[in-house]
Amino acid sequence: MITPGVLLIQRGALRPPCFEVEADSHPNAWIFIKQTLTPRQLENELSATGWTFFFMAGPIRTTAFGTDREKTVYAALNRGITAVTRLSCNCLQIESVEVLSFLGIPYVRLSVRPRHIQKGKLFAGSTAGDEASIAAHELRRNAAAT
Repeated sequence: MITPGVLLIQRGALRPPCFEVEADSHPNAWIFIKQTLTPRQLENELSATGWTFFFMAGPIRTTAFGTDREKTVYAALNRGITAVTRLSCNCLQIESVEVLSFLGIPYVRLSVRPRHIQKGKLFAGSTAGDEASIAAHELRRNAAAT
């Protein structure tokens, strides 16, 4: 269910062990993350294992019109996912879901926050999610340190 606070991650993106996947998945290859840790616990766990969970400035707001609430929410979510992908982010967090109407026409207004999870501290975008990119980044970093 799409509610405020829900986290989604791109299928195939590298993720730390504390990011457990829920059984349901979004039709366009994004999957829901089980939230078993508080935000503080999550940050501590990620920091201890060398992962960074970026919080991007400025939410993305999308709107979709329709009479079927679930389909309309997913239509708005698809627009949000497209915008987050353009920012090279591999995660998003739902901030708000509003079901409204204008002149009797129902619509959904959705606000999502772009997020990005990766190994390392420097933002590398979603292209750095594969093992080869991480290995190359580690080699460059180690070479620069010597």
